[in-house]
Amino acid sequence: MIIHIVKPGETIYSIAEYYNISVKRLVLENGIANPDNLAIGQTIVIAQPEIVYTIQAGDSLESIAQKFNVSSMELLRNNPYLSGRNYFYAGESIVISYQTNKTRKIATIGYAFTYIEKTILIKTLPFLTYLSIFNYRITSDGDIISIGDDTELIDLAKKYGVAPMMFVSTITEEGSANYDVTYNIIGDPSLQDYLISNVIQTLKEKGYYGINIYAAYITFETIDAISKYLEKAAARFHAEGYSIIISVTPNTNYNAPKVSIEELIYSKLAMYVDAIIFSSYDWALSSNYPLPIVPINILNDFLNYAASIVPSNKIYLGSITLGYDWKLPYAPGSPGATVITDYRAIEIAAEYNIPIQYNEEAGLPYFYYMDINMDLHMVWFKDARSFDARAELVEKYDLKGISIWTIMRFNTQMWLIINNQYYIERLEKI
Repeated sequence: MIIHIVKPGETIYSIAEYYNISVKRLVLENGIANPDNLAIGQTIVIAQPEIVYTIQAGDSLESIAQKFNVSSMELLRNNPYLSGRNYFYAGESIVISYQTNKTRKIATIGYAFTYIEKTILIKTLPFLTYLSIFNYRITSDGDIISIGDDTELIDLAKKYGVAPMMFVSTITEEGSANYDVTYNIIGDPSLQDYLISNVIQTLKEKGYYGINIYAAYITFETIDAISKYLEKAAARFHAEGYSIIISVTPNTNYNAPKVSIEELIYSKLAMYVDAIIFSSYDWALSSNYPLPIVPINILNDFLNYAASIVPSNKIYLGSITLGYDWKLPYAPGSPGATVITDYRAIEIAAEYNIPIQYNEEAGLPYFYYMDINMDLHMVWFKDARSFDARAELVEKYDLKGISIWTIMRFNTQMWLIINNQYYIERLEKI
């Protein structure tokens, strides 16, 4: 696998010719929206196939998989555009396998809301081990509120051999964690028992594989109380045969333009659960100073600490698939940044003919541009280099796997990179 950086004067045709690969495959495998208008500095992943098969009349996904002794899910990972198809076209070429150096398995977790487009979900499921469905909110009374109908997501996950996880949090409709709810729960043992019973009932009724708990407001003052609650919760969930994962947002200290992470004794939490996801949904908040989105150097420092106190085979590296577009100059209290997709960031660079820069220390691309109103903007986002650097951290620290917030948009390059570096773990029984 090669990550090509688009240079001035290059086109999708010249790049395809250089690597002896078809334009159609480059476009498909990289999710390029406008191949005739590449941005300078844009990344294009070159993944050379090892075995290519030309579809014959009467072929099906299952018959092709059987013919080459591979799984149907592996074929869908190598050819995501086939997902959801009811038929194939004779003469169409598909990748059976890539020229890769895969050495190990990792587990993957994707977060989704109940309103995810079905086509996107079906396209993503072959890449997942677990599907964490964001649908349940805890109240101060220990009740749980369902936000939407998760039935179809659970059924689809199981159909694709993916374990559906019930995601429970104190996050409000406005998108922020409710401190009062967290405080009430960890301070009242009887309320804890009531909440746990409610969750177990929902797990049984819905057919979930397990639970993913968002542990909010973990501080030096609250970590022992949260740990005690997890000890009780894990004992009851495990007794009922359910897996338990917790999602943790490390406390981030902002001192623009630098970022630091508070080091807590996370082993107090990890000792009771099956896995812990370290992810930050608020690093580079849209309302903050224009900062890189989870810079790789800060992430590396944090994992170096976390893996020293938590078994690495319990740790998932969390990654977000968002970009931010700030209007400059930034001032505290200003409207802040607009959240954009990584692909939209590339479109902006191409539209304004702005070369994309790359910050090696942060492991992230960025650029400045002037809009039609002559306002200056700064954009930080992720590209193939960013995903590759984060995937390498999983190998470096021998982590359990990687989680993605969110899978509401299909990021073709990200999954291509993960698929070319790792075998994705599938559970034997769901």
